[in-house]
Amino acid sequence: MGKKLYLVRHGETQFNVEHRVQGWCDSPLTARGREQARTVGRYFEERGIAFDHVYCSTSERASDTLELMTSMPYTRLRGLKEMNFGKLEGLPDYLCAKTPEECVSYYLPFGGDSSDWVRDRMVETLTQVMSQEGHERVLAVSHGGANYNFLRAVYHAAKEELARGWGNCLILVFDFEDGVFSFEQAIRLE
Repeated sequence: MGKKLYLVRHGETQFNVEHRVQGWCDSPLTARGREQARTVGRYFEERGIAFDHVYCSTSERASDTLELMTSMPYTRLRGLKEMNFGKLEGLPDYLCAKTPEECVSYYLPFGGDSSDWVRDRMVETLTQVMSQEGHERVLAVSHGGANYNFLRAVYHAAKEELARGWGNCLILVFDFEDGVFSFEQAIRLE
């Protein structure tokens, strides 16, 4: 049996509710977001899914989500951070790009990231994590955009998966063998 990565989006935040752009800026989990995180933790526990290593983004919404899912010690990694939206951070999200294709360069004039940069950063970070000895079952908590950009790097039908819904605490499951990720499934608990 190969290695497995469980990549989870953080729980709902105040900025999610307010429809504000949230990349490198942060906002607290809502009561619903805290419950979403506990629900994911129960899902893993009820199915006997145990992890040997746990990671999250350096954003508080990711570490707060992780701490509600498990009591395991964890490592925060900058490589798991969300896309930087530059000067649009904290502003209403109707200002965002509307399609994944637009995200490649849309945020650059605002001092933000290209989605290709985020994709490459996520692939590099998660490949380094999974390539380590003893990393057989890994849990990582990151962000909606970052997780999508990782998925599009390793799965040809990423847009179709996005269209099925990309809610908070979405669980993406990947196999990792011989340095290569393959998408197994998306688990939506809501």
